[in-house]
Amino acid sequence: MEAQLQEWLNICVRLVHVVAAIMWIGDSFLFMFLDKSLEPPREPHKGDVLGEMHMTHGGGFYQLVKRRSLSQEELPPTLHWFMWESYTTWMSGFTLLVVVYYMGNAALLIDPNVLQVTPWQGVGLSLGLLVAGWVVYDRLCEALGHVPVVLAVVCAALVVGAGFGLLQVFSPRGAFIHVGAMMATCMSGNVFFRIIPGQKRMLADTLAGRPVDISFGAKAKTRSTHNHYITLPVLLTMISNHFPSLYGNDHAWIVLACLLVFGGGLKYLMNFKGKSHPALIAATVVSLGGIVGLTAPAADASAEKYADAPDVPFARAWEIVQARCSSCHAQRPANPAFPVPPNGVALDTAEAVQRHAPRIFARAVSTRTMPLANQTGMTDAERDQLGAWFAKGARAGDYDKALAPQPAASAAPPAQGSPAEQAKALYAQRCVSCHGATGRGDGPAAQGLPVKPRDFADKAWQASVDDALVTKAVVQGGTAIGKNSAMPPNPDLAGQAAVVAELVKLLRGMAAP
Repeated sequence: MEAQLQEWLNICVRLVHVVAAIMWIGDSFLFMFLDKSLEPPREPHKGDVLGEMHMTHGGGFYQLVKRRSLSQEELPPTLHWFMWESYTTWMSGFTLLVVVYYMGNAALLIDPNVLQVTPWQGVGLSLGLLVAGWVVYDRLCEALGHVPVVLAVVCAALVVGAGFGLLQVFSPRGAFIHVGAMMATCMSGNVFFRIIPGQKRMLADTLAGRPVDISFGAKAKTRSTHNHYITLPVLLTMISNHFPSLYGNDHAWIVLACLLVFGGGLKYLMNFKGKSHPALIAATVVSLGGIVGLTAPAADASAEKYADAPDVPFARAWEIVQARCSSCHAQRPANPAFPVPPNGVALDTAEAVQRHAPRIFARAVSTRTMPLANQTGMTDAERDQLGAWFAKGARAGDYDKALAPQPAASAAPPAQGSPAEQAKALYAQRCVSCHGATGRGDGPAAQGLPVKPRDFADKAWQASVDDALVTKAVVQGGTAIGKNSAMPPNPDLAGQAAVVAELVKLLRGMAAP
């Protein structure tokens, strides 16, 4: 139920987030365009006028006049404010952070291969980063606001440094999204703590008949400009989650630095087109080239590396995929964090494995970003075997008929190899997410369960139960033996006595020294 709720929250909140972000970014782009397009008024205007501009759109014509301040007489009955686009974007974005990265035992945030941290430690660090990022940025603006170039360099260096540090703690995917979240928090903080309060102070002076302190407007404009140029770097870090090549390499922090330079530089070029300094143009182009070069597959990660490797039959490739991938990528995922297969990719038929072979190679062999945080323990040797199978044409061979596509509702165990091989694949597909790869009850979903999954290495427990009781628990579920319902039944195994016997044997073997 939690996984399904998480899925629907993800859909609904993501829609709100995208719509609000489009509105906020659109406002930023529009007002920057208006400001740089102002011209001296053709006719004198009363008041503190900065300039005017004329536009046509949608069959009409618009005249816009910008003022530094308003007098009481000039104050219009309706004054439109632009703040809720920012607030809604941040609130929905933070909610997404909770739904995607905090819920589900923080499985997407934490990578045990990077650093062993608990979910609560990861969440605490995440929250601390967002708060600290805003405080440090805001203090720097107050201290270095009079030297914008120095401020920009210092802030960029700190962002890259934060990214480098996060890559030592979180999963690469989680690190990149948190750099984006930190910058987005600074953007929304600018609106909430600096821009809107400054504008309200100016309006209060106008209503009270006091002289308007236009320095508040100047400071608000500075923070608004910061937001404008941070926009594309934030977007690039956000969409990086869909492109593992950006973070799935040994130079991810340098890629992050290039994304910042490219995003900010591109926005400046968009604003000023042919008026940009050659050095800025060069920096933007070089940073793009750096991204392309750093994310290119390494020579030893290409299919050519495996061209001369020994042939790997499909039976072996199938076994690896079922053992390491199908706990998530199945029509009915065993991993409780996924109610449906991620990205709609189910790998529980031979046809599907063959069809997705290029994707399997890219994610599991080339970039090594799958399995997620390597939760199922795919070894380097297994990655090499998948690479060799792919390099030799990714053929299914004799397994085409034996592993013909099954109906989506079927939950039958993989029907390949000997009963022992099927038992291993079955354990990886249905048990690893809770019991862990070595059976110690430390799977990625374990901490989200009401009770700790059974530790099969516990010799005292092993001695207290017989094979018949273990078999009953496997087939009928935890409630059948008076235990917790978190252990689901597997009724499809009732007619698979040989496979179940091998599975019980596998569980028994986990207590061996």
